[in-house]
Amino acid sequence: MCEFKVVVDGEVVFEDAIYAKKDGDKVIVKDIVGESREFKGHEILEVDVKSTRLVLSP
Repeated sequence: MCEFKVVVDGEVVFEDAIYAKKDGDKVIVKDIVGESREFKGHEILEVDVKSTRLVLSP
């Protein structure tokens, strides 16, 4: 399985993400154990499978 590091402004803010969804003005991410976090006012800028990074706008 491919787990992603969620990055905002060059800083890792969430790890082991396996799910991401844009929902209105926020991005919802979930990890492998079902924990989730919402990033209000953010957009998905980049998904890099090779580097396992999911980059969100600041």
